[in-house]
Parts: sequence; structure tokens; C-alpha cells
Amino acid sequence: MHGIPIYMHPSNHPKEHSNKHSPKLKILVILSMMKMFYFLFLSSLLFSYCSAADFCVGDIKSALTPSGYPCKPAAKVTVDDFVFSGLGVAGNTTNIISAAVTPAFVEQFPGLNGLGISLGRLDIASGGVIPFHTHPAANEVLVVLSGTICAGFVSSSANKVYLKTLSKGQSMIFPQGLLHFQLNAGKSSAVALVTFSDPEPGLQITDFAFFANDLPTELVAKTTFLDPKTIKALKGVLGGTN
Repeated sequence: MHGIPIYMHPSNHPKEHSNKHSPKLKILVILSMMKMFYFLFLSSLLFSYCSAADFCVGDIKSALTPSGYPCKPAAKVTVDDFVFSGLGVAGNTTNIISAAVTPAFVEQFPGLNGLGISLGRLDIASGGVIPFHTHPAANEVLVVLSGTICAGFVSSSANKVYLKTLSKGQSMIFPQGLLHFQLNAGKSSAVALVTFSDPEPGLQITDFAFFANDLPTELVAKTTFLDPKTIKALKGVLGGTN
């Protein structure tokens, strides 16, 4: 019998058999302890670095990595890296969706790099809409600053819809990766602040994903159950081809 001895029945396992495997057990224990100490050592280095580095302003001229942008040299960091003024300016809603998003992501706000947060401003004119979309990398919280916004998301498990009409001061959460939308449910313009749990939340708008590309119409028809005429009309509006 090989492996770790079973000690419930000593009579079936002579002492010599047990001793034969003792060195292997000792080696396994030693290796396990080495792995544990190695993990603790790396963790201590990480925590020490986090404690020593108060921030990591993104060097957005460098290439983006999976963990964010490299840190800007401390000597080049200024207070302006921690200030963003763009959210005080209304976005241009003269477009097909009558809405605008002003992002304050790491590219616009380098001080957010590595902090796990970002934000933005939504301007939605009367009749405007932020179409169904997803943020692959972040949760979202919306706070209505003015006007009335109807917002909702669809769960991935049962396609259950969570829908609410929000007024000034009300908030709503949109879990990471789920399809959601916001539309103006009032007669005047609406403004909202959105915050995200990642400095680079990502964005994919469903309508544009289907109809603003060169995916052949026949394939879109088969995957959406829409007729080719409707698909071509949508492609014409959104800039798609084929």
C-alpha cells in the first residue's frame, strides 16, 4: 500500500511499513511549510509596498497593463493629478441618443490609478436614453442630481428585470457585467453622477455591438431573430456595414 498510512487498524500495517513512509511525510510537511512561509513573505512585501506608497498616479503615456498604468515618477506628481473639473460641464446631447457621458476614468483623471474607483456625469435630454450596455470590469452606482430618470438592469440567471423611476437624490446600483440602461422619464433635462468600482470600468453598448460593425446582416438575423430589412435600417442609422 502506498501513500499516507491509515492508522485506524495498526494490526494491518506493520511498524516497518509506517516507518518506510515517515521520510516522505516529513518532506511533504517541510515543503508545505516552505510554501506557507514563501506566501507570507510575498504578502509582507506587498503590504509593505502598499503602506509605503500612498498613491500611484498613472503615467498614461505608458502602456496600460492588467494592473493599471505604471506609476508616474513622484517628482513629477502635482496636485492637478488629483483634481478633475470636467464633471461641472454639461455634455453635448445633440446626437442620436440625446444623451452624453462625461467620463472621469484613469485616462482623464490619472490620480485614480490603482485606487479601484472612477466616476462620470450623465446628461440626458428630454426623450434621451443611455441604451442597454454593460461595464465588464465594474459595479456602478447612479445618483440623480436633477430631473427624472427611469433606470433598470436585467439579471443573468433568470433574466429578471429590476426597474425603477428615480428622482433627484435617489440612487441605484447596477451590478458588474449586467445589461442596464437609463432614460429620461421627465419633460426636462436630467443629470446624474455615476461612480464605478474600477478606474477602467469598460463599456459595451448592445445596440452598437450588433449594428455598428461589419458583421454580415444574415448572421445578425440568425442570432437576433430580426428581419434583414430592419437590420439594414439599423446598420444605416448606427454606421454599420454588410
